[in-house]
Amino acid sequence: MSTDPRVALSVLISCLEEHLSAVSGKRGAQDASISAAFLAVADAFEEYEDSLYEAYEEFLPLTITDEDDDDDPYDVDEDSKSG
Repeated sequence: MSTDPRVALSVLISCLEEHLSAVSGKRGAQDASISAAFLAVADAFEEYEDSLYEAYEEFLPLTITDEDDDDDPYDVDEDSKSG
């Protein structure tokens, strides 16, 4: 079952607003609420893009980087903790 693009867009906007709230209320460098909001935005973006493609065969001019990228600001590996 596909999601209506307008519904998916509303969810994306809501996730972006939650992300802004988490960032503006940041409680430290490793605030878990920011990481959760970041991932929610990424998931909502993918859902919106999928629904947009299913309905109109169009994509957005943006991409989401893979969570496993070395540049992920919310992924602290063991080597960086010790240094």
